[in-house]
Amino acid sequence: MRARYSAYAVGASDYLWRTWHPRTRKDDIDAAGLVWTRLEVIDAVAGGAGDESGEVEFRAHYRGGVVHERSRFARRARRWFYVDGELFQ
Repeated sequence: MRARYSAYAVGASDYLWRTWHPRTRKDDIDAAGLVWTRLEVIDAVAGGAGDESGEVEFRAHYRGGVVHERSRFARRARRWFYVDGELFQ
């Protein structure tokens, strides 16, 4: 989760694409445009060394707003991939 936030913060769209689950990823990912200022992890369920899936609830702050999401991740070939997320208002 923190690595993906950092990738958004520095505009590393290629990393985001590579760590997005192939079943759900978009064809094109554009990480440019927002100035990210802080990541606040609220909750994490599973996602440890012996798990095949996990969830992270977070608030990602950017200049002028915040994204509040509960993200789902899956392990595939010993690597973690972002699957999807539920946005909160």
